[in-house]
Amino acid sequence: MPDDTDLLLRRILTDVLGLKPGQADAFDAGTGLFGHLPELDSMAVAGLLTELEDRLDIVIDDDEIEGEMLETYGGLRSFVEAKRAA
Repeated sequence: MPDDTDLLLRRILTDVLGLKPGQADAFDAGTGLFGHLPELDSMAVAGLLTELEDRLDIVIDDDEIEGEMLETYGGLRSFVEAKRAA
């Protein structure tokens, strides 16, 4: 069963990227994001990071942003979970 962070992250991705309703529900840990979803281009990354900070009450420092973090849904979820736990 998805937890609070998982549900919020799926909702944020849907809202920010304009995904079809339910599209993010099918994401698993290995689902490719950056470079795989045409909606998540370099311009959308800034908006996504800002929305993550606002909705999840976290701060993402520039030096924390790595390609691996945005490569897969699992990578992004792990990053967000770690930030929320800190």
